[in-house]
Amino acid sequence: MERESTDTLADSLGLSELQKIRLRKVDQFRELGVEPYPTRTRRTHTTGEARARWYSIEKDQNDGGHDSEEITVAGRVVSRRHQGKTLFAHIHDGEGELQLYIRRDVLGDENYERALRLFDLGDFAQASGNLFMTRSGEVSLHVRDLQMLSKALNAPPEKWHGLQDVETRYRQRYADLISNAQVRAVFVMRSRIVTAIRQFLDGRGYMEVETPTLQPLYGGAAARPFITHHNALDQPFYLRIADELYLKRCMVGGFEKVYEITKDFRNEGIDRNHSPEFTMLEFYESFGDYERMMETVEQLVLHATRAVHGGPVFTYQGQEIDVTPPWPRKTLRDAIREASGVDYVAHPDQAGLMSAARAAGADIEEGTVWPRIVDEMLKQFVRPYLIQPMFLIDYPVELSPLAKRKPGDPTHVERFQPYVGGGEIGNAFTELNDPMDQYARFLEQKKDLDAGDLDAMQLDLDFINALMYGMPPAGGVGMGIDRLVMLLTDQSTIRDVILFPAMRNLPTVIGSAPAAEDVLADGN
Repeated sequence: MERESTDTLADSLGLSELQKIRLRKVDQFRELGVEPYPTRTRRTHTTGEARARWYSIEKDQNDGGHDSEEITVAGRVVSRRHQGKTLFAHIHDGEGELQLYIRRDVLGDENYERALRLFDLGDFAQASGNLFMTRSGEVSLHVRDLQMLSKALNAPPEKWHGLQDVETRYRQRYADLISNAQVRAVFVMRSRIVTAIRQFLDGRGYMEVETPTLQPLYGGAAARPFITHHNALDQPFYLRIADELYLKRCMVGGFEKVYEITKDFRNEGIDRNHSPEFTMLEFYESFGDYERMMETVEQLVLHATRAVHGGPVFTYQGQEIDVTPPWPRKTLRDAIREASGVDYVAHPDQAGLMSAARAAGADIEEGTVWPRIVDEMLKQFVRPYLIQPMFLIDYPVELSPLAKRKPGDPTHVERFQPYVGGGEIGNAFTELNDPMDQYARFLEQKKDLDAGDLDAMQLDLDFINALMYGMPPAGGVGMGIDRLVMLLTDQSTIRDVILFPAMRNLPTVIGSAPAAEDVLADGN
């Protein structure tokens, strides 16, 4: 790239003077015949493997001895310090850090000056040499050759304090990950949790399947959808709010145990527990019921907790939580009645329940339909105080259009929600498989939809048709992966466990993260 065009691009991006200085170093590399963004590396060892190698041969080394085998490591330059004819630096890769010991008399004057002048914090570098132990006891690489792998035009965020501005951390998550080891650790734990969930369900004979993200009808939950338009089919489609109805179609088709870990999308508010894009686990078991699913949830959460904490106990927001089964159970009716003094069964009409709820201190908007009033009382009076694991069971039928009625009590259904740490982490039913009952409940939901409840479900006649082929008795669970990760990583907001959370679109400021400075002992 010609210098003039480089400057033009730099100006059009609005680069700072410090960024332009780094960009000029790119040109200087190329003037020396060195490509600052080479196609390949020749790394032989990670930093972890390098340290392990040294400790395996250390006993055979004389004091101050060097490994006889030359190795090559690669990573981001995260520190550098110049002392006369010696340059100390650290590179960081996915396994940790390793100190580089760079001597002028070993590297040569030209290459040493290049390392001194053209390498900056944040650059990716490749170093070849021999391992040894410094007098201070640090495993280091005595560098014989140093190569640029990727010249960073933005300085990394300040190392010791990291990124503090919340907006910058979420908008520039890549900079957040560079500077905050604790943030990286959260997402490592998230990966382990998801892996543990898959291992658990696979071990119980479940089959992982994939269902549509774009759906002609939305359903399986009470939520507002995102709407898009398919040009070729010339019809609206919805981003799924749940995959429940498709997984049940799989059971109709003969798959007895199915699960899916998937992205769901709900066009609703954003707060510490809600994101418009989130990750859900749903799993269904033919010939099961909600009793069977409660046992499965207990064991699944225990398995995931052990995977990241080594046992059943962890701390969340200062509270020690033990997920050892069995978890206690309480009916929703009793929980609300004990916490608020309101028995919703005694107030079967909307106006009566609204009056009683408000008298008890609930903050509920005018016009809220009866099922949503019950849900609001749960959220305001009960949920925040359920710290240790508990199942709330047996919900009103109006609040649960996809669950099977309780034998002997047609006003309630066999539904449960697991609560831990003051929030629910899932939702589960003995699944409704009577097509006529399901159709009648869809019609009731349509009344709520027509009355202005935008979270009510649509009438899905194809799902009714599927049920008419026969679906076996079954239990099903939906569990929020993000909320489980919040618990097990002790994070108070969902945006801290989503790598790239949804944010309001703002103009991008190139290199806006607070930058570190190169620290050189001689002031160069």
